[in-house]
Amino acid sequence: MLDPDTIDIEDFEVIKGIVLDGQKVPHSVIQAVQVFPRREFKNKRQARRYSRLVKNLKKVYPYAKLARKRLHEMEIHMETLASDREKRKYVNQVENDLKLEFEDDLRSMTYTQGRLLIKLIDRETGETTYKWIKELKGSLSAFFWQAIARIFGSDLKTEFNTLGEDRVIDEILILIEMGII
Repeated sequence: MLDPDTIDIEDFEVIKGIVLDGQKVPHSVIQAVQVFPRREFKNKRQARRYSRLVKNLKKVYPYAKLARKRLHEMEIHMETLASDREKRKYVNQVENDLKLEFEDDLRSMTYTQGRLLIKLIDRETGETTYKWIKELKGSLSAFFWQAIARIFGSDLKTEFNTLGEDRVIDEILILIEMGII
């Protein structure tokens, strides 16, 4: 039995309830849990490839999340600008700021990390990198950067396919978000 003098109100949590068949029943909404099977590898080579993918995603994923945030902020600010000239000036200013802040980091990325970043930007924003460049900088700039990407074996029009080839990447990202890996 609890002694009323020793009860601390901070030891309790208020839970909402619902009435079910005339009885008041505690009711709480909990977060969905995703369960993945333990990953089994056929050989050490597969295990190394998976470990390398995890390492690359841990490096690139924060940039994709930051890209989502910055693009969202840009969209909101662009709606407040009246003329196309102001919008172009704003986009150029943001581009220069991003170059100063991230150019060294992005240049130090491997080709694989760059390809992953292209996919993750699509995953995070719902639009391809090519579409974002075209929208913000114009068709000619998008065409130019697509040509450069193709020279290096990448494609700015790459889409993230959660149910297909990118399923493992999606699982790893979920595990990273949950803090498991």
